[in-house]
Amino acid sequence: MAAPTDELHALHTFAVELAGAAMRTITASRPEPATAGTKADAADWVTPFDREVERHTRDEIARRFPSHRVVGEEYGGTDGDGFTWYVDPIDGTTNFVHGLPWSSYSLAGFDSDGVAVGVVADPARGEVFSAVRGGGAFIDGRPVGCRSAGSLAGEVLLTEWSKNRPWPGMFAVLTEVSDRFAATRIMGSCALALASVGAGRAAAALLPGRYNLWDVAAGALIAREGGALVYARDGASGGVPEDGILAATRGVAKEVWRLWRAAE
Repeated sequence: MAAPTDELHALHTFAVELAGAAMRTITASRPEPATAGTKADAADWVTPFDREVERHTRDEIARRFPSHRVVGEEYGGTDGDGFTWYVDPIDGTTNFVHGLPWSSYSLAGFDSDGVAVGVVADPARGEVFSAVRGGGAFIDGRPVGCRSAGSLAGEVLLTEWSKNRPWPGMFAVLTEVSDRFAATRIMGSCALALASVGAGRAAAALLPGRYNLWDVAAGALIAREGGALVYARDGASGGVPEDGILAATRGVAKEVWRLWRAAE
């Protein structure tokens, strides 16, 4: 069942606390390629700090909410069918390993009505983006919202590779965006890209490639609660699309979605 409003706000506070703990661990860490490992391939990095952050998140959830389920990038899912948390301890591990300041911690909580609370922490900037369903988006507790762009001209569109490969139609879309005098940036964290839209730092985030729910769920909620529209491949979405997602300010959302569909 859907969590009541007062419970959602308590879960939001709890998630922000976990994000703060994750940031402290990440900022105190000094990884490097020589001491990190890989998983599926040489570009799929993992560090001891990914695992440390996820273990702490799981331990705290089990302590405070023993009936809740957890699904994470490093340790998979626990049993249960109630409230579920999706955690990516470090989204952008490649950047983290190489010392590039664009990675994030992402945590989203789902009830029967979908994603209910979400946090995305940016350790490099010491910021926590957060949102609670129906309650708005925040950075460090301060309300934030989307840009008021009416066109792509002069704006920024964020995107990501699809597992280090271009997604179908990628170069056609980027060319169209450039022709509209907008800039495209590929930074390395899906969660932070989506959250940046909700905070008014980019007009759109387009992620048609491969990703997991823990990569996008929190960022999608932050974008939506900040006033963005969320689209799936087949049109506007009220949930978290799992096979391609666009979050964009209302003035450019349909334009970017049409570019995406036309290029596929």
